[in-house]
Amino acid sequence: MLLGFVAALVLAGGLAVYVWHLRVPVEIAEAQTTLVFDGDGAVLARLYDGQDRTSIPLTDIPKVLQDAVIAAEDRNFYHHRGVDPFGIGRALLADLKRRITGRGSFQGGSTITQQYVKNAFVGGERSVQRKLREAALAMKIERRYSKAEILGRYLNAIYFGRGAYGVEAASRAYFGKSVGSINLAEAAYLAGLIRGPATGDASRHPSVAKRRRQGVLDAMVQTKAIDPTQRDAADAVPLDQSVRPIPTGPGASYERVEAGSPYIVDQVRRELLGRFGEKAVFRGGLRVHTTIDPRLQRSAYDSVYTVTLSRKGDPDGALVALDHGGDVVALVGGRDWGRSKVNLAVRGSGSAGRQAGSTFKPFVLAAALREGISLRSTFDAPAHITLDGAGAGGTAWSVANYDGRSYGPVDLVGATKRSLNTVFAQLITRPEIGPVRVAAMAKRLGIQ
Repeated sequence: MLLGFVAALVLAGGLAVYVWHLRVPVEIAEAQTTLVFDGDGAVLARLYDGQDRTSIPLTDIPKVLQDAVIAAEDRNFYHHRGVDPFGIGRALLADLKRRITGRGSFQGGSTITQQYVKNAFVGGERSVQRKLREAALAMKIERRYSKAEILGRYLNAIYFGRGAYGVEAASRAYFGKSVGSINLAEAAYLAGLIRGPATGDASRHPSVAKRRRQGVLDAMVQTKAIDPTQRDAADAVPLDQSVRPIPTGPGASYERVEAGSPYIVDQVRRELLGRFGEKAVFRGGLRVHTTIDPRLQRSAYDSVYTVTLSRKGDPDGALVALDHGGDVVALVGGRDWGRSKVNLAVRGSGSAGRQAGSTFKPFVLAAALREGISLRSTFDAPAHITLDGAGAGGTAWSVANYDGRSYGPVDLVGATKRSLNTVFAQLITRPEIGPVRVAAMAKRLGIQ
C-alpha cells in the first residue's frame, strides 16, 4: 500500500515536471477562406481550396450553439483545468447506455481544450505518446488562455464536414446563412456533427443525423441550457426543412449564382491570382470588396436576357457598365455559368471574347462629331452596299443592314437609333474620319 502510494506520488510529480517544462509549439497554420463582397457589402462568393474556414469572435457565435457544443462535448468545461478524468468515465458509461438502449445524451471523453490542442498543435496521430502530449499541452493551454478564448479558438477550428472548418463556414455549408442567425434545432444539429461529420450529415444518413440531434438536445436539458418543452419543439423540426442538400458545382463556393454573379467572381478570382498567387487567394482569408451594384447587376442581366436576347435560340450576350469614375458596377459575362464558363465580357477565360460589332458605332459617331460632321448629316441607307477599296488590302467591302431592309435617306440620329450598318460604313470611310481616327477616339475613351 505504502509502495503504491509512493509510486503514485512519483508519477504525479514526474507528470507535473513534464507539464511545467513542456513548451507550447507554434499553432498549425489554418487556411482561411477569402470572401468577395459586392458594392453593398454582401458576400458574393467564398474562395477556398478544400478548407472553408472563416474565423469570427466568440461574441458573434450564438450562446445556444456554445451551450449545445459544451453539452455534447465537455459538460465540465468551465470547471476542469484541461483534462477531466471524471468526464472520461462518464462518457464511457453514456456511450455504453446509448449502444444498449439506442437513445441517450452525448458526452465527450476528450475535453474541448484537448480537442483544440489536437487540431492546433499535435494532429490526429493515434498513439499513447500523442495522447499524453495532448493532455499535457491542454493543461498548459488552460494556464495561457481564458475559457472564453479556448472555446472561441475551438469553435473556429473544429471540422464539421463538407469542407467546412469552424462554425461560421459550417452554418453556411449546411444552412446557407451566417451562424449568427441559427436556431436551437440547427445548433444541436451542428454540435452533433462534431463526432463524425460524414456519418452525421442529414443528406447522407438522415436517421443518424436525427439521433445525433436528439442526443445533443437531451444533453442540453441535463445541463439546464434548455427545458424539455424547448427540446421537444426543436426535435419536431424536420431535418430537411433547414439542412441544405450537399452542394455541387458553383454552389459549393458561390454565395449567389443569380444575375450572372459567377462570371463576376471568376474575373475577380483571375485578377487576384495574378496579383497575389494561389496561397493568398485560397488560404489567406482576403476580404475583397468589388464595386458591383447588385441592383444595377440585376437590371443589366435582365436587359440582356429578358429584354434583348429573350427568344429561344438567341446567342449569349455580354455587358459591362461603368460609373463616372470608371468603376465596374455591372458585368454580364454569359447567360448560365453552369452551362458555359466562358466570360464573354472580358478577353481570356477560355476565349478572346466577341467582336465589338455595333457597340463600336458610338466611337465612329464621336470621331465624326470631333471632325465637325453634323448629327443632321444625311446618308442613303440601302439594305446592302459595297465600298470599293475599303476592305483589307484594298479589296471591296460589302456591308448589309442587320434586318436586310432599306431605309432611304436618313440622318445620323436615325442611323444611330436603328443601328444601320450601311450608314456607318459610309461614315467611317469618309476621308476626314477613317479607321485611324476612330481607333484614336476609342483609345481616348478607354479602349485598350
